Amino acid sequence: MKRVLGLFALLSVSVSAYADIFAVFRYEDGRTNWQYIANTSASLLIIILLIVMGFLIRAHLRARRSNRALTEIKATLEERVAQRTQVLQETAEQLRKREAYIASIVNSMPVMLVGINDKLKVTQWNKTAEEFTGRPYADVVGENLWQAYPGITLTEEQVNDVLERGETLQLKHSQRGQYTYDITLYRLKHNDETGIVILISDVTKQVNAENKVAERDKLSALGELASAMAYDISRPIDAILQRVDRSRERLDSSDLGDVKTFLLREVDVVGQSARQANTIVQNLLDLSRGHRDVKQTAAIPDIVERSIELASKLLVDVDGLDFTDVDIRRDYGSDVPELACYPNELQQVFLRVLRSAFYALKTDSLAEGQRPQIKIGIGKFFDSIWIKIEHKGQVLSEQAQVCIFEPFFASADGAEACPVEQRLSYPYFIVTEHHRGHMSVTSDESLGTTFNIQLSLV
Repeated sequence: MKRVLGLFALLSVSVSAYADIFAVFRYEDGRTNWQYIANTSASLLIIILLIVMGFLIRAHLRARRSNRALTEIKATLEERVAQRTQVLQETAEQLRKREAYIASIVNSMPVMLVGINDKLKVTQWNKTAEEFTGRPYADVVGENLWQAYPGITLTEEQVNDVLERGETLQLKHSQRGQYTYDITLYRLKHNDETGIVILISDVTKQVNAENKVAERDKLSALGELASAMAYDISRPIDAILQRVDRSRERLDSSDLGDVKTFLLREVDVVGQSARQANTIVQNLLDLSRGHRDVKQTAAIPDIVERSIELASKLLVDVDGLDFTDVDIRRDYGSDVPELACYPNELQQVFLRVLRSAFYALKTDSLAEGQRPQIKIGIGKFFDSIWIKIEHKGQVLSEQAQVCIFEPFFASADGAEACPVEQRLSYPYFIVTEHHRGHMSVTSDESLGTTFNIQLSLV
């Protein structure tokens, strides 16, 4: 309504203004000066056209500027699109190469890799799996695991347990003398999808090689033990034979006056030698019964003391030296805890080390009037018990220090880098394999020889 009233007002004003304008172009007699009106109208029209032309030119310039801006914007957008497209192409190429690289890694793995989803259907199947089963990936993808690989030694319960718990499962499947497989299962979570990766590794050759080495080492260690035992037993037997021969000679050349006294003395020596041989045999029997599946808690100093006592009975008359002649210096720590171990086996370890040290204590290597000495130290260091057995006897050569813990094998020429009575491969086996410890030796002319035994407490 307001707009209508405004238009009427404008029309009234325009009509009135028009009448006033036309009054200018009349003569005094009332006639209209049309020529003047025409000239004036033409001038006004020209002015209006110029104004319109000015507006048009201005609009044109604005349009050109706008077009130029739009062109620049278009070019910029096209450049950005081109750059973005290039980036996307490069990214896609990188992703393709990365996927190809990962696929190459998976297919190059020497173990079977099988991926399954939460429905227990195959999603991954590498080249090794194809070669092992004879089934290509295209044939097994989407199949149930046991349909794809009927021979797999996994149960559905084991697989579901890994899915639910998320804990890695490691299994070993073997047929003695035929094959051995290591099987590992772990859960794989990607975005909202959950699955399992199964790794199956054929370790038959490795296990067979390890078994052969273990059997060889066991046989060689037993051979060393047998040699050492034979050596120990031979000495009292030789003493018995020597005494018997001497008794026979004495009886042949003597009258009966002092025969009784001599025979009694000789019988005592023979009895001592026989008891020594019996101790050796009993020690061997104790060793054969010593290893059990369950370890016993024992104090290392007590085991060492029993080893010293046993050495006093076994190690006699070596180059005129008895073990009872040796000065045993003890340095036992007060904070040494008890250890879960196989006591009889560790007793053999300490006995063998004492034996090696004893045979190194030659009388000709000691100063005149000097008593042979063996130092034994026991202490706790962090999470281990350390046992040190030291002596100043005959030192070990560099070659002997290397081979003293190696299994005994007689060379073709019979040469020995380390005498059999000093070899310690069997004690080394007990310490390292049965007790997860460590054993070493250092030998030097100025410092003497030290055997170090470390037994882990954890």
